Amino acid sequence: MNNLTKKDKTRRLVESALMLALSTILSELPVIEFPFGGSVTIFSQVPMVVVSYRYGVKWGAFAGLCMGIIQMLFGMGNFAYVSGIAAYLILIFADYIIAFGALGFSGMFKNKIKNPVVSIAAGGAAVSVIRFICHFISGVTIWGDYADGAQAVWEYSFTYNAGYMVPELIITVVGCVVIASVFDLSSKEIKVKRRKSAE
Repeated sequence: MNNLTKKDKTRRLVESALMLALSTILSELPVIEFPFGGSVTIFSQVPMVVVSYRYGVKWGAFAGLCMGIIQMLFGMGNFAYVSGIAAYLILIFADYIIAFGALGFSGMFKNKIKNPVVSIAAGGAAVSVIRFICHFISGVTIWGDYADGAQAVWEYSFTYNAGYMVPELIITVVGCVVIASVFDLSSKEIKVKRRKSAE
């Protein structure tokens, strides 16, 4: 990052801001919305995955943190349903800061898996699992009162959060595969990949 020109830094900042805005808009247009929070969206995680893949985990983590704060601001109403400092902290970190901030780590496989399609898809899947774990912990610790009496709290949290996070994971992976197949994400500017001419 120290070798970046002013133009490169500006491009990175503007592109990241646009991706963050796109991710936020898509997250506010759910296809399926669950009654006690959580939803299935169309590719809302993909823009943040792209940011992390293009600019690395450190920059991605910063963008993910911004995403987490924005999601928390949109979900401020949830704080009315919990009480106590511990519950507030779990809600802040498990449901927002860490859960969405984890999206910034999706570029973790860029230099470990050579195939860019597989690399970005693996990153998208991995951070979706991390996000699920965060929501699962939150469900067990502060949302247990919503569990059906016939279910253990951990079972309720697992099935409830898996209900939207499994589709979200699949949609994210599909979106990452399509994006990485069509666009060259390693170039300075996102460009459509050139088709190899037949020899």
